[in-house]
Amino acid sequence: MNAELQRLKENDSPEALWHRWGPYLSNRQWGTVREDYSADGSAWDYFPHDHARSRAYRWGEDGLLGFSDRHGMLNFGIALWNGQDPILKERLFGLTNSQGNHGEDVKECYFYLDATPTHSYMKALYKYPQREFPYERLIEENARRTKQQTEFELVDTGIFDDNRYFRVLIEYAKTDVSDVAIRITTTNCGPDRARLTLLPQIWFRNRWSWEGGSRSTIKRCKLGNLELNHPKYGIYRLYIGGFQELLFTENETNQERLFNAPNATPYVKDAFHRYIVNGEKDAVNPKQQGSKAAAVYHLDLVPGESKTIHVWLSQDSEPLDPNEVAQVFEQRIKEADEYYNELTPSLTDELKSIQRQAFGGLIWNKQYYHYDVRKWIQGDPLQPPPPEERKHGRNSKWQHLLAAEVLSMPDKWEYPWFAAWDLAFHCIPLALIDPSFAKFQLTLLKREWYMHPNGQTPAYEWNFSDVNPPVQAWACWRVYNIERRATGTADVDFLKRVFHKLLLNFTWWVNRKDPDDRNVFEGGFLGLDNIGVFDRNQPLQDGTKIEQSDATSWMAMACLNMLAIALELAKHDPSYEDVASKFFEHFLFIAYSINNAGEGTLGLWDEEDGFYYDVVHSQMRGDEYVKARSWVGLIPLFATTVLDADTLERFPHFSRRIEWLLEHRPELEGNIAPINVPGKGERLILSIADRAKLERIFERLFDPDEFLSDFGIRSVSRAYKDQPYTFWLDGKPFKIDYQPAESTSDAFGGNSNWRGPIWFPLNYLLIESLQRLDFYYGETFLVEFPTGSGNKMTLATAAMELEKRLLSLFVAGADGGLPPSLSHNERFGWPGWKDLRLFHEYFDAETGRGLGASHQTGWTALIAKIIQQLYVTAYSDKV
Repeated sequence: MNAELQRLKENDSPEALWHRWGPYLSNRQWGTVREDYSADGSAWDYFPHDHARSRAYRWGEDGLLGFSDRHGMLNFGIALWNGQDPILKERLFGLTNSQGNHGEDVKECYFYLDATPTHSYMKALYKYPQREFPYERLIEENARRTKQQTEFELVDTGIFDDNRYFRVLIEYAKTDVSDVAIRITTTNCGPDRARLTLLPQIWFRNRWSWEGGSRSTIKRCKLGNLELNHPKYGIYRLYIGGFQELLFTENETNQERLFNAPNATPYVKDAFHRYIVNGEKDAVNPKQQGSKAAAVYHLDLVPGESKTIHVWLSQDSEPLDPNEVAQVFEQRIKEADEYYNELTPSLTDELKSIQRQAFGGLIWNKQYYHYDVRKWIQGDPLQPPPPEERKHGRNSKWQHLLAAEVLSMPDKWEYPWFAAWDLAFHCIPLALIDPSFAKFQLTLLKREWYMHPNGQTPAYEWNFSDVNPPVQAWACWRVYNIERRATGTADVDFLKRVFHKLLLNFTWWVNRKDPDDRNVFEGGFLGLDNIGVFDRNQPLQDGTKIEQSDATSWMAMACLNMLAIALELAKHDPSYEDVASKFFEHFLFIAYSINNAGEGTLGLWDEEDGFYYDVVHSQMRGDEYVKARSWVGLIPLFATTVLDADTLERFPHFSRRIEWLLEHRPELEGNIAPINVPGKGERLILSIADRAKLERIFERLFDPDEFLSDFGIRSVSRAYKDQPYTFWLDGKPFKIDYQPAESTSDAFGGNSNWRGPIWFPLNYLLIESLQRLDFYYGETFLVEFPTGSGNKMTLATAAMELEKRLLSLFVAGADGGLPPSLSHNERFGWPGWKDLRLFHEYFDAETGRGLGASHQTGWTALIAKIIQQLYVTAYSDKV
C-alpha cells in the first residue's frame, strides 16, 4: 500500500485526521448570500469587491490560493504587490452578475496543478501581471459588450504581452496531520528586472464581533516567528525566515473608510494594503500583535530568476531545518506520483496530466461552508438586527439549516456555495480517489440539519427551495459500486443509512411535485436553467400547467436507482425486498403516464415526431406538445436499469409481485421495454423507452444536424439555429433557438445557457445509459453513428465515441495545436502555458471553446472518470 493510500485508511480513525488542514479557504466570500444583510436581497451590491479588503466577514473567509483548518478558524494565504496596482492583491477579482455581459466571471489566471486526497501535497499556480491590474478596464469593457459578444478576459487586455508577469507557485506538504510546510516560489517571466512584494499572511476568522467570547491572537515570539493562540486549538506557531518585516493588525472592519464611523481599533483589516500600497506606516500595530499577521518580502528579480520562501505551520516548539523542509516536499511529491501512477498506470503523459489536473481542481475546490440560517435571519447579539423583510424573504422557510462543514464546491469563486445536484456529480470522480469523502458529502445533504423536515433537499444558498433533479440516489448507488469494485469491500452500512434519507426525499417529490396524482411531475428549473420556451419556475396564466418530460423522467430514474439499492440491501436484509417492489411498481406507473395518452390528455411521447416533449395542459385548449427538441426529450433515456439473470430467482417475493402486476395490470407493460424478455446474458431490462422508441430517438441523437457535436451532445437541437421553435399561448409567441455558446438572451434572468452548449453532467448520464442499454441488447442493437454515415456500431461503442469527443476538448491537436477548450486563446500555446488546463462549466458546441465558470472542476472533473473508463477500467465495471 502506497503512503497516500495508507493515509486515507488512517483517516477513518479519529486519532489521525489528515483532513484537519486543507484548501478550505474560499476564493470569494464577498457577494454571497451569507454576507448579505440588505433588505432587498441584493447580495452582490451589499458586499462588493471594493469592501472585501476592509470589511470583516461574518460567515467565512477568502484568500489567494489559501489553506485553513476544517472549521475555518485559522487561515493562510498570500498577498502580492507589483508596485503598480492600486490594491494589494489578497484575493481573486471578478465581475458581479450585473457587471458581466454573460453574468459573474472571475478575471484572473490561476491553475490548480496537483493535489492528493488527504492534502498531504497541494500545488497551484497564479500568474500575477507586472503592469497595473486593469480593474476598471475589465469592468468598463464588459459593460460595453452585449450578450451577442464574447466576454472580455484578463488575457484580452494585453497585460501578459512580452510575458510581463510573475509566476507564483504555491505548494503545501504535510509533515503530520497538524503540521504543514509551505513553499512559495516566484519567478520573473518578463524581459526586464522587476520588483515584487510578497506577503505570506495568516489570520483568525473574526467571530468575536458577532458572538462575543475570547479573541484569537497572533504575536511575535522568539526568532521572529509567530505564535498563534486560539481558545479551542491551543497554540500553533508559524515559522518563517529571511523576511524584511513582520506586520500585525486586527481582522476588524474599517468602519471609518466604509461607513464614515469611528473604528474600535486603529488597526483594521485593510492595514497591510494601506501600509504597503499607500505607505501609511501607522496602519499596523507597533506592538506586533493582533488577529492577522504577515511577513514581508521585497523581491528584486532579474529576468528568469526565481526565489523560494519556506513557511512552516506547526504545534512543535522548534522549527524544521530548511533541508528537512526540502526533504518533506521531495517525499510528498514522490508519494503523490506513486499514488496517481498506481491509479492510472497505462496512460500517456498528456492524459495523466489532464486527469491529475482534474483531480487536483476537484480537491482544491473543497471549502469550509458556514451558514446558520436562523441566526442569519434573526441576527447576532452584538450586532443590529437584520431588516424585517428577512423574516419572510430568502430562505426564511429553512431556519433549521445549519451548515458548518467542508463541502465540495462547484467553483470557489463563481459558485462558492454547495449546490445539491452539482455535488452528486462531483462525487463520481471523488469516489475514485477518496470514497470516504464522497460518501460523507452524499450523506451530509440528507442529514436533519440540511434536509428540510418535509423531505426536500436544499438546492443552493440563493434559494434553498429551488428544485433540482433527484440525482442523489444515482450518485449514492454509483459511489457504492465504484468503491466496491475498486476495493472488493461493500459499504452496506453507508447504503442503508443513505437509503432511508433518500426515501424521505422521494416521498417529498411524490407528494409535492405530482399535483394531479397522475405520476407526471413538475419541477421548475430542474438544474437546466429553463431549457424550455417558458420560465418553468413561474406559473402560467389561467391555470395552464406544464407536464414536464424531464421532471417525470428524473423521477422514473430515481425509482430505478432506489430499486437497485433496495435489491442490493435485500441481499443482506430480506425486509428490503418489499420496498423494492414498491419502487418497481411506481416506475411502471410513471412509465405508463409518460408513454400513454389518457382520456382527453396526451402522453409525453409524440409518436408523430418520435420524441419526448413537455405537454402544456390548458382547460381552454386541452393538451398540446411543446415540440422543442432538447435534453427534455433525452432524459427519459436515463430511466434504464438492467437486472442480473438470477434476480428473480434470488428474490422470490419481488418476483411474485412482478408476476401479479403483469397479470392484473397488463396495460402497464405496454410501450416500454419488455420486462420479462431476457436479453444478453439472460439479463432483464427496465426502461421507459422500448426498442422502437429508442431507434427513433437515436436517429436524432446521433444526427450532426441535431444533437451530435464533435465535442459531445448538444443541449438543444441544431435544427433551431436558423429557424427558432415558437409556441403560441394566448396570442403570445414563446421561442427557443439554438445558441451553441453563451446565452444571448435575458430570458429567465439571463442565465439560459442550456440552449445549445455541451454540458458534462447530462452527457455523462447519457453515456452510462447507452452502456446499460448495451448491457442488455448487446450486438443485437446497432445504431448508425453519425446518422446518415452508414457506419453501424453497438451502443457500447457509441458511448465510447461520445467519451472520446468529450475528452477531445482537453487534448492537444495532432499537430501539437491547442486543445479545443482553449483554442480561442493563443497564449496557451506559449511556453509556461501550454501544459495548463482549465475545466470550464460548459463548452461551445461548434468550437469546443470553454465557457462559464473557468474552474468548474466539480462536474467537469467527470473527465477524470471518463479517462479511467476509456483506458483503465474493464467494460463490466462501467455499468
